[in-house]
Amino acid sequence: MEPWKKNPVIYEINTWVWLNEMGRQMQFPITLANVPGEKWDELENLRMDAIWLMGVWERSPRGVTISNGHAGNLEDFRRALPDFSFADNVGSPYCIKRYKVDETLGGDEGLAIAREQLARRGIRLILDFVPNHLAHDHSWVEEYPDYFISGNKEDLRDDPVTYVQINGYVFACGKDPYYPAWQDVLQVNAFHPGLREAVIETVTLIAQQCDGVRCDMAMLMMNDIFERTWGKRAGPKPIYEYWEELIPAVKRSNPEFIFVAEAYWDTEWTLQQQGFDFCYDKRLYDRLEHSNAEEIRLHLLADFSYQSKMIRFIENHDEPRHVVAFQLGKNRAATVISSTLPGAKLYHEGQFDGRKIKLPVFLCRRPDEVADFELRAFCQRLLQAIAHPVFHDGYWQLCECQGWPGNSSFENLLSWCWYDGDDRFLIVVNYSPGTVQGRVKIPGSDLRSQNWRMNDSLNEITFERNGDEMHDAGLYVALGPWNCHFLRFYPV
Repeated sequence: MEPWKKNPVIYEINTWVWLNEMGRQMQFPITLANVPGEKWDELENLRMDAIWLMGVWERSPRGVTISNGHAGNLEDFRRALPDFSFADNVGSPYCIKRYKVDETLGGDEGLAIAREQLARRGIRLILDFVPNHLAHDHSWVEEYPDYFISGNKEDLRDDPVTYVQINGYVFACGKDPYYPAWQDVLQVNAFHPGLREAVIETVTLIAQQCDGVRCDMAMLMMNDIFERTWGKRAGPKPIYEYWEELIPAVKRSNPEFIFVAEAYWDTEWTLQQQGFDFCYDKRLYDRLEHSNAEEIRLHLLADFSYQSKMIRFIENHDEPRHVVAFQLGKNRAATVISSTLPGAKLYHEGQFDGRKIKLPVFLCRRPDEVADFELRAFCQRLLQAIAHPVFHDGYWQLCECQGWPGNSSFENLLSWCWYDGDDRFLIVVNYSPGTVQGRVKIPGSDLRSQNWRMNDSLNEITFERNGDEMHDAGLYVALGPWNCHFLRFYPV
């Protein structure tokens, strides 16, 4: 495999659902070991740089029992899958019994075959790592109970949501500081030196099976947050951060291995400094969903070194489907924005088809939905366009948008360019439900003294403009609600 690309494009697949659906279509069992070649070809044709096979690890039978007894879970299951039966609940992929690939999915051997199929097509593989908690029936619960946050009988009596008794020990259930505990998992002690050594060994083994890990709720393991959550129960705070010990240790034997942080609460910069290659840009997601163009532009003024280590998305398994979260038209504009910024890009299987139902990760089956073929064609054009090398190796620059007296609509424009040598692309987005006009100031004196043809990859139209005017006054644009330009420049 070649080294990881800058600004990689990543595709999340709910592995159990994907294989289950494929098996129903082909009328025989499909595992990672026997996925037909044309299915891998379909992923290659999407121009993805990496596939995140979400949920391959062995799930907890005890966790299944607990979740099936939780009224809130059952309500979620039946809302997403009206004909739900208990057999559809295979357990949470974040309630891990063992870091072995589940035999139902093909086991470790099946994963190795799948990885080889992806590698033949130049596609990297990302898997999950869940640092904060483990299943009740994980082997460490019996072998190393001191790896977990413990409680006492009073805790069990006073707070039965957070504490549980197993084999005579009282353990704390996994949690973050703002929500009730997750009762199907136990909280590991991030401060315990033995736990840290065991985790280094575990992730080093994972790194032999894939090219990167997406680390669930990574900020929960930061010293300050962990201390705030668990206080004296965690023991003395270590000198070094959890991630500062883990990431370098794994990368010593596998320098190309990458770490992706699911991160919130403005911890992204700190986690980058602790070694993460990419961190979720949840703040951009929230601004795309709820804010205006100016708030988004201010977000994009952050230092490039920070932005280039963010992972942009408008959908993943934790968020609502984008066609539900964003109004019609706005969802496409948000897709263009998140797809053309520096940093990694994350897409979610079903996103391009306009799936509407957010499926609980416990379930192995989902309802059928009618694909939106127009949306799929739009996304295929966009993916083809951002596969150009300039979006990996080029230079990115935010562009200034201007108006004129009596015209404030330009404030709803967002624009940036990518360039490298003779390659130049300009992205312009109207992030509003109204019509806008304005001028975009394009950097670079090389525009002068000639005309330019600009091909719009998304709308399949062509413009010709004078370089002197574009440089001096700016490129005039007029866009309808939520419309975009994706322009490639050619000298005439």
